[in-house]
Amino acid sequence: MMSTLVIGAGAGLVSALLFTVVITGSPLAVMLSYVAPLPVIIAALGWNHRAGLVAAAVGALAIGIALRWAAAPAFALGVALPAWWLAYLGLLGRATGDGRTEWYPIGRLLLWVAAVAGLVTFAGAVSLGWSYEAYVETMRRAIESVLRAELGAGAEGAAEGAGELPGGLSAVATVDTIVAVMPLAAAASFVPMLVINLWGAAKAVSLSGRLPRPWPPLPLMVLPRQAPFALALALAGGFMLTGFAGVLAQALTGALAAAFALQGLAAIHRWTMGKGGRPLILSFVYLVVVIFLIWALPVLAIVGVAAAFFGPPEHQITSGTPPVAPDSQNRT
Repeated sequence: MMSTLVIGAGAGLVSALLFTVVITGSPLAVMLSYVAPLPVIIAALGWNHRAGLVAAAVGALAIGIALRWAAAPAFALGVALPAWWLAYLGLLGRATGDGRTEWYPIGRLLLWVAAVAGLVTFAGAVSLGWSYEAYVETMRRAIESVLRAELGAGAEGAAEGAGELPGGLSAVATVDTIVAVMPLAAAASFVPMLVINLWGAAKAVSLSGRLPRPWPPLPLMVLPRQAPFALALALAGGFMLTGFAGVLAQALTGALAAAFALQGLAAIHRWTMGKGGRPLILSFVYLVVVIFLIWALPVLAIVGVAAAFFGPPEHQITSGTPPVAPDSQNRT
């Protein structure tokens, strides 16, 4: 019990420090803030999920005391509790009749990553204004401020509803477009951040010998067959719904699309296993992703949807045995 409290408190303080350094505005500080969930996940995976809860509480308390109390819920809901929940799911498992342990599938965990990213993005949007109109106005002011800072006089007219940006773009149209796609883009960028933190924590804990489950290779993960239908519903909602309901649908669309893009990359890794030109193929794929990111991600998402819908489920790829639904007991 004492070790849980000590480890959890230490992890929470480190996570809170990583979360708060972003206020300095330096590029290094921004990069460090991206790994703020990492200490919480390490504590939860390496010790037990209660250490992760202690980390969330201590980190939120530290931020409330050091900065302001309004920032504590942002840390708890946006960083610490999502990190704890994903680690908790990662260690869910149950014993099978032949003495093995059936662990929570990595594909389902990726689906939860997308759900968490979408919901956290939606919560962040609501926190900017408790009415949709207030949210839009807050976003407009923030984007206009960034445009003025980056482009100077060329964006001055955006505040008055007029003016042009370089290349003849309308300042108003540009701001409106950014506001419209921000929930989708923010949620989509949140997914790889969470995945990297979860993978890095699992790798570190595995190397230390404290990870209870064998961490399967990520190319073997497959999203559940229901996931493509969830993406279709979220996409339809993004077009049909308005107000905060539309924001939620857009956030879930972006998060699920990012998850399917990662699924697409995993499928390419899996399909090229044992192929002679595998290094060349993978190098070409990643080069295309880096150069044509905006266009490559939708293509990868389509590949991921096809892999999830038409390919074999994860349990057949990893073991060839029927799936066993994990129960709610955390083995640690």
